[in-house]
Amino acid sequence: MLDFLRVATRQPRKGVLEIYPKFIFDHSSDLMIRGGDFYAIWDEKKNLWSTDELDAARLIDDELRAYTKSHANDYSDLLVQVMYMWDTDSGSVDKWHKFVQKQCRDSFHLLDEELTFENTIVTKESYVSKRLPYSYENAPTPAWDEIIGTLYSQEERAKLEWAIGAIVTGESKNLQKFIVMYGAPKTGKSTILNIIQKLFDGYWCPFDAKVLGSSNSSFALEAFRGNPLVAIQHDGDLSRIEDNTRLNSLVSHEVMTVNEKFKSSYAARFNTFLFMGTNKPVRITDAKSGIIRRLIDVSPSGNRIPAERYRELMEQVKFELGGIAAHCKTVYESDPHMYDEYIPLAMMGASNSFYNFVLDNFDKFKQDDGISMKQAWEMYKNYNVEANVTYGYSQMLFKEELKSYFKEFYERITLENGTRVWNYYKGFLTEKFEMPQTTSTVDISDVNFPMDCTESLFDKEFADCPAQYATQAGTPLKKWSDVSTKLSDISTNLLHYVNIPEERNVIFIDFDLKDPEGNKSFKLNAEAASKWPKTYAELSKGGEGIHLVYYYTGDTSKLSTLYSQDVEIKVFTGGSSMRRRLSRCNDIPIATISSGLPTKEVKQVVDWTGFENEKHLRASVARNLLKKNVPYTKPSIDLIFKDLERAYNSGMIYDLTNMIPDVQAFALRSSHNSQYCLKKVAQMKFKSDEEAECKDVSNDTLVFFDVEVFPNLFVVVYKPRGKPCVRLINPTSYQIEMLCKMRLVGFNNRDYDNHILYARMMKYSNEELYKLSRSIIKDKRGKFGSAYNLSYTDIYDFSSTKQSLKKWEIALGIHHLELEFPWDEPVPEEAWEKVAKYCENDVISTEALFDHLEHTDFLAREILADLAGMSVNTKTNDLTAQIIFGADKKHTQLVYTHLDTGEQELPPGVEPSKEINCFPGYEFKDGKNIFRGVDLGRGGWVYGEPGMYANAALLDIASMHPNSAVALMFFGRHTENFKQLLQARIYIKHKDYELAKKLFDCKLAKYLDDPKTAKQLSKALKIPINAVYGLTSARFENPFYDKRNVNNIVALRGALFMKTLFDEVTAKGFKIFHVKTDSIKIADATPEIIQFCMDFAQKYGYTFEHEATYEKICLVNNAVYVAKAATPEWCQKTYGYLPEENEPSYLESEGYWTATGTQFQIPYVFKTLFSKQPVDFEDKCEVKSSKEGALYLDFDEGLPEGEHSYRFVGKVGQFTPIKEGCGGARLLAKREDKKTGETKFVGATGTIGYRWMESEVVRMNNKQDLADDSYYISLVDDAKDAISKYGDFEWFAS
Repeated sequence: MLDFLRVATRQPRKGVLEIYPKFIFDHSSDLMIRGGDFYAIWDEKKNLWSTDELDAARLIDDELRAYTKSHANDYSDLLVQVMYMWDTDSGSVDKWHKFVQKQCRDSFHLLDEELTFENTIVTKESYVSKRLPYSYENAPTPAWDEIIGTLYSQEERAKLEWAIGAIVTGESKNLQKFIVMYGAPKTGKSTILNIIQKLFDGYWCPFDAKVLGSSNSSFALEAFRGNPLVAIQHDGDLSRIEDNTRLNSLVSHEVMTVNEKFKSSYAARFNTFLFMGTNKPVRITDAKSGIIRRLIDVSPSGNRIPAERYRELMEQVKFELGGIAAHCKTVYESDPHMYDEYIPLAMMGASNSFYNFVLDNFDKFKQDDGISMKQAWEMYKNYNVEANVTYGYSQMLFKEELKSYFKEFYERITLENGTRVWNYYKGFLTEKFEMPQTTSTVDISDVNFPMDCTESLFDKEFADCPAQYATQAGTPLKKWSDVSTKLSDISTNLLHYVNIPEERNVIFIDFDLKDPEGNKSFKLNAEAASKWPKTYAELSKGGEGIHLVYYYTGDTSKLSTLYSQDVEIKVFTGGSSMRRRLSRCNDIPIATISSGLPTKEVKQVVDWTGFENEKHLRASVARNLLKKNVPYTKPSIDLIFKDLERAYNSGMIYDLTNMIPDVQAFALRSSHNSQYCLKKVAQMKFKSDEEAECKDVSNDTLVFFDVEVFPNLFVVVYKPRGKPCVRLINPTSYQIEMLCKMRLVGFNNRDYDNHILYARMMKYSNEELYKLSRSIIKDKRGKFGSAYNLSYTDIYDFSSTKQSLKKWEIALGIHHLELEFPWDEPVPEEAWEKVAKYCENDVISTEALFDHLEHTDFLAREILADLAGMSVNTKTNDLTAQIIFGADKKHTQLVYTHLDTGEQELPPGVEPSKEINCFPGYEFKDGKNIFRGVDLGRGGWVYGEPGMYANAALLDIASMHPNSAVALMFFGRHTENFKQLLQARIYIKHKDYELAKKLFDCKLAKYLDDPKTAKQLSKALKIPINAVYGLTSARFENPFYDKRNVNNIVALRGALFMKTLFDEVTAKGFKIFHVKTDSIKIADATPEIIQFCMDFAQKYGYTFEHEATYEKICLVNNAVYVAKAATPEWCQKTYGYLPEENEPSYLESEGYWTATGTQFQIPYVFKTLFSKQPVDFEDKCEVKSSKEGALYLDFDEGLPEGEHSYRFVGKVGQFTPIKEGCGGARLLAKREDKKTGETKFVGATGTIGYRWMESEVVRMNNKQDLADDSYYISLVDDAKDAISKYGDFEWFAS
């Protein structure tokens, strides 16, 4: 019977007997308690301990069952009820839980502290709960030998087999080591780890290295609760380890406090040995890091096993597990202390920039054997610049870290030359860069191939060749263009690269022959090498291989890379570099050969300070919302207020507006101070005054990018300029952080993509990203202040044409791709690649669009940013404000003018305007601008009398709104800066470059030496000039906003002038039939009336330009007209000059006819009715879009009535009408009834009654002749009818 159990009976009522388990509080050898709960129970039948609590219930029930059966005759006259554990109504299981969880005290012995094979004899005191499914045996392991021998070198293989052997012997629990298999993907790391899992089946567990290295994971050790002998992670990440204390303690098998969810904490010492595969180096922070003496790094060879052979070997290796265990045990027992002094040099080089600094200066430190801190500090600063180390040590930390690489340090010392210096390091520790010997030394004395020299003839022969040390990963430290050291300058017994002279053809013959056991054999290699022509030879890195060196006079490009099995030919010619490390060599000069070798067969900017600061501020606010600092609401609100005040007053850049709802909700939950808290929240400054400025990163390569966000999927695609796209499916925050260090260019990214990237860097999950995306798109909120300038620039922002990327794709003839998946629904995993392909297409389009705009709109943006002293990623509005206002952007200098009287509200020190700003009779009434009985509107006056007119002059005011702003002195004392913008454009237009150069403190001069650049400067200046009006009339807060300006005085002054002029011209008997804000059209205009208009405009500070005269014009409405220009001859004869649009060069380029309005601008209509130009296929391509719902093509032609074949197109596309019966489809828009939620398809606007095909498909299939001209003929007829309402069309179009 179990020693903690007694079977007891009781009679709860007459005639009934209950048999129940009674648990005894005493020392037990059958039951173990850990962490205040059940740990294990002894199962006598299985001769094993069990950690399964169901086994405990089964064993207790077996005791009840046995007792009941043996006493059946004793209770024959009673109704017997057995209170089994399996019966939850019996209450036995509840008593059991009370017994093990509350009444018992911890009493346990860790189970399975050593491996138990199938043939191992065990007892209760062995504390075993499982067995391996194979027997321990000395047996051959050919499959294992081939797998590990191919994937890993002999040196790296030894590390793995030594570690496995330590586990087999049971000594691993006394070793303070762990294995990290570090290398590129698909190099065999998981292959070996899978075999290790089979070797230790039941004795291993998975773990998360990142959690172990995290400083705030309370349950990091929960994965080890079963005290496994082995823990494995196939794709771990310790590249950003925050705290290595827990990892060091686990590897050192120290007693640690373990927290499991829903259980009491307990102390335990884990026997676990860690194996981790990774593509990223382990972060080694400094030379004193405890990880250094614990980590054994293993690097794959890079060799591959053919797929078919791989499958055969993996099947075979399952039958060799007992033999592998025995072999590895032998490896370990041959030298248990093999890696006691091991230093992971490769890993240190991959993650520790300070180590690389010391390595880079190895010879300097070694040669002098002493150095002052001042000298070392200067070397370190130079190294950081050359190696692009962003975050180096401070001088204080540098002083301490460098001590780790020297035996002695003196605060003050007198050198041999009598000089006294401060802070001096002496006794360079070269051993930190030299690996201890981990394998037995090869005996080469008995071989007739002498290799007993340590001074190399090769080193002398190539002493003047460029050379550099290798990194821990075995790659060159620098670009060869940055290398100044020669082979004679470095220690060749360290791994290094040497650049071979151009005029020499050097080849290496590498011998790597193996003995029958699969081990490299020096004896076999020496025997083979001795048969070759005598020449200089070196031992390989491991000491068993041999490298022969020759000069080759033949054509090296034709040489095969393989001479025979395990003998390679390595060619070094024409500036190629060779990797080597000298150990032993011979003293024979390098020989020359010309033949005898086999030949070949013929047949892929941010300023991080701002990010870190905002990140920390967010963390502080979030901590207070969780009451981590104080347990009450009111003081937590006070702390948040204080933090935000400090951040605001310090000038820090931040934007926490998306946290306002959370803070408000938190304040509302205050039991007694909710009003106080809400008032305090209302006073909080959740956003700084300024946005973060973008700092250009050092890498000049532009990287184009785009993101896609779904509830379960986050896709980022980026593309370095001129290179292939890179896809990131559900990338980590670290990957995004690395991406954001590039010069990112996107489309509309400042207002969307940047914020998604920023959120991912703040470790937002996919679901949180989706919620943020929805908030940005639908609610226009949730953006981060520091995110705007993550990118280098935004094409949408600097482009002068504002249209979607899809329309740009159509306009530029780029492949157009749309995505059918609803953005608010999860994407099936099998469709993730489709989403990535769509995203990739957008990135390719973004790059093509940038190429298209680089020398126009982007150049203009660069010029504008230069003038403003800001980055190209700064928005146009901010650049404009900087140019005009400089640092004064508080609206304190704006001038407001009352246009009925001309009175001005002036800030101190500003003189009133001398222009005419008084328009008697004007009044602002009921929100309307009324003048002489006419509502002039708020954006400019528009007036039209539809009809046909002849000899119509078009007069346009140059920069009307900007000149109105100048006349009004709108910007106060800053108006002069704005005026210079206008003057500069005028000077450039008239080629008065010398006058233009003097403006803006001569900042424009460098753009005015080349007429092409001057033209771009003029375009750049036009951007802020045009932007100003929009900002003065905007109702949102900006530097140009004046709350007094409710009647929009900048546009109003122009409208008042236009109405005044209109009345003056009318009084003279002429007809102005069209007014369009800043232009007028006068019918039958004479030179005299034109001159009158120009002179009248000058009185008000405006300049009229005679842009064109039309022989005839038809005004259809206030915005639409068709006109034919008068001939140059007629204009010259009538005016004595040519208006701009009547000059021969303009007419030759643009033609005589012009049209506004979509109806007449359709190319087919315009060419057919007016310009008479030939119609081509491109004129039969229509861009169609849908604002609500996507477009679909329904290929129902030939289908039974009521059946459909829908194909998704997208929101926008380019289509061609196709003749009936030729494969066209109905073009439909998918709509959702907002009331019923039902989905239906309706004809897209302007497409009903015709069949359509995507224009790109028409081109690809050469179906241009199938275009349905009847569609366009109907458009031509409609256009004729529209004009015929106002006169004879045939006369007008003739």
